[in-house]
Amino acid sequence: MVLMKSSHFKFMIVLLFMLTLLIFATGCSSKASEAGEGEKEPIVVQLAINGGTNLFTVIKEKGWLEESFKAHHATVKWSEFQSGPPLLESLAADRVDISLLGDGAALQGQSAGLPFVNIGLISNGTRLNAILVPANSPVQRVEDLKGRRIALAKGTTSHVYLLKVLAKYGLSEQDLEIVNLQFTDALPAFTTGKVDAWVAIDPFTTQLTRQKTAAIVAGPEQGILAPVALIARTDFAKEHPELVTEFLRVYKEAIVWQNEHLDEMAQMFADEKKIPVEILKEVFSNQNAELTPITRDAIATQQASVEILEASGFLKQPIQYEKYVDNSYIERLGP
Repeated sequence: MVLMKSSHFKFMIVLLFMLTLLIFATGCSSKASEAGEGEKEPIVVQLAINGGTNLFTVIKEKGWLEESFKAHHATVKWSEFQSGPPLLESLAADRVDISLLGDGAALQGQSAGLPFVNIGLISNGTRLNAILVPANSPVQRVEDLKGRRIALAKGTTSHVYLLKVLAKYGLSEQDLEIVNLQFTDALPAFTTGKVDAWVAIDPFTTQLTRQKTAAIVAGPEQGILAPVALIARTDFAKEHPELVTEFLRVYKEAIVWQNEHLDEMAQMFADEKKIPVEILKEVFSNQNAELTPITRDAIATQQASVEILEASGFLKQPIQYEKYVDNSYIERLGP
């Protein structure tokens, strides 16, 4: 009897010891797991600024995305490009996740098979492009451009705009001498008389016309739409839809900020761009910043641009623009 009690006592001690080891091991495993999770690398979201005077720059300077992405264990890596075509090269190398593109670059990229979707409309672009000539130029009408040297950045919204304007007046690219220059290179070429005309965008158009060094031969009065859209790399959007939607939420709030802080926004860019504050205020007022789903009108406009660019030989393959539109991310935001 004493022997049985002794054996039972020993068994209980061994069992208690084993339970203690099990609890300790479980605790260590849990702590190790928590430590592993804490050490997990954050998601890096690659944002590209396309052109210098838009809300991407404001969002970067204010640090709004860095703050909002913390809750999603994500950080931001910024890059900047003068226009869409060089940005497309980085997108092709998976170095851009979210950006904005004008109609020319967007269509060029998707015709080349680059993997991105259009996720929101931020401008119909009616005031975006203009054909400028020096203030004392003999060129007074679009028809007078025939045989002239005209600067533009090929593959951009300005390129598409020129093709549409020329077609409207019975002309084509073959009637001109096209000089392919990025916007910052085209400015000195235009002001020093190395080209006869320039297909420009703001802030250059407003700056030069207000300074009375340039005149507009064709501008908003042509009624030509040039949709500008936010874009996301396809794989990134599928893997991190919550980050795409969060970006859109921040962008929408940035629009509200812009409308209420034009003075501050203009001052933010004035020193860097060497442009007077009053001119920049006019530029931003004219932008009519918005964020909406990509509309049927925008889709129809882009499809018409596809046909124009295909006929000119600029697009390698025709596309159905609607297949590259995904409004689901912006629809998650609600009204």
